Amino acid sequence: MSTLQRRALGRTGLQVSILGFGTAPLGDLYLQLDDRAAIASVERAFELGVNLLDTSPLYGHGLAEHRCGTALRRVPRGQIVVCTKVGRWMDPFHGRADGSGFVGGQPHRAVVDYSYDGTMRSIEQSLLRLGTDRLDLLLIHDVDIWTHGAEAIEARFREAMAGAYVALDRLRGEGVIRGIGVGVNEADMCTRFAKAGSFDVMLLAGRYSLLEQPALTEFLPLAEQQGIGVLLGGVFNSGILATGAVAGAKYNYRDAPPEIIAKVANIERVCASHGVALPTAALHFALAHPAVASLVLGAHRPEEVERNVAALAGDVPAALWSDLKAARLLDADAPVPSSDSR
Repeated sequence: MSTLQRRALGRTGLQVSILGFGTAPLGDLYLQLDDRAAIASVERAFELGVNLLDTSPLYGHGLAEHRCGTALRRVPRGQIVVCTKVGRWMDPFHGRADGSGFVGGQPHRAVVDYSYDGTMRSIEQSLLRLGTDRLDLLLIHDVDIWTHGAEAIEARFREAMAGAYVALDRLRGEGVIRGIGVGVNEADMCTRFAKAGSFDVMLLAGRYSLLEQPALTEFLPLAEQQGIGVLLGGVFNSGILATGAVAGAKYNYRDAPPEIIAKVANIERVCASHGVALPTAALHFALAHPAVASLVLGAHRPEEVERNVAALAGDVPAALWSDLKAARLLDADAPVPSSDSR
C-alpha cells in the first residue's frame, strides 16, 4: 500500500490523494481497452492509495462510468471520493456522431445540455452507471471556447449558470453532494466561473504545467483567495511531457508544433543535467502550487499507475527549478518545491 499524501480539497471537508485517477482512457479514448485491463487499472490505483476517482458521462459515452462502477463495487464506498460531471446526457435511442475521439465506448449519442432538467437527468444516469447512491463532487463540464467555439461560449456560459449551477447549488445545500465546481480546458473560464458563483473545486486541464503556466496570473491566486480546491488534469500536456520531444509527440491532443517541441527539448536537457526524468519533474512542479490539491492522471494499464506513483517518490534537486527559471523556461513567479522532495 502506498503512503500517498492527502490534501484538503478546498472547503469541502474532503481529503484527497495528491494523485487522482482520471478515466478518459477508460472510455476508449484513441485506444480500445480490454475490460479487465481497464478495471484493473482503477483497482491498482485504489491499492496504491489513490482515493480520488474522476470520471464523466462523456468518456466513452458512459463506458468509463460503467467500468468505474465495477471497480467501486470491490471497495468500501466510503474510501473513495467520486467526482463526475454534468453538461451532457446520453440518448440511448440515437447513434453516436463521429469525431469524439472515443474509438470504442457505448453506442449512445451525447446531448449537450446545461439546463437544470438536463443536469438532473445527467446525474441520475451517472448514478445508475456507477452503481452508487451518492456522488461526492459534481463539475460542470467543458464550458469553454475549446469545446463550443467563441461564437457559442456566451450562450453556453449563461445556460450553465442559470441551469446547471442552480441544480448543483441546490444539491450541495441539501447535503446530497460535498462540493461543486467546473472542469474545463481554459484558465480564463475558471476565473470567470469563480467570479460568477460559489464554487468549491475546479478541474483545470493543461493550463498549468511544467511547459506553460497561464493559470498563474489570475486564476490560481483567485482560487487561493476564495478557498477553491484545484485539481489539475493534463499536466503532461496531452503527452509531450511524458514522452519528451520525440517524433509524433502530442500537445493539446494534436501533433506538437515545432516551437513546443523545441521548448520541451530544452526543458528535458535541463532535467537530464540533474538526473531527473521529465515526467517526474512535471509532476513535482504541478503539485508545488499551494492551491493545488491533486493531479488527475489517466492510465491504460496498471503499470502506468505504478509509474506515476513511483515518480512522486523520486528526488528532485532544488537547483533544477532555479536553472529552468534562469533559462526562462519556467515562469519566474511559479512556486516550486521548497527543498528536495519525495
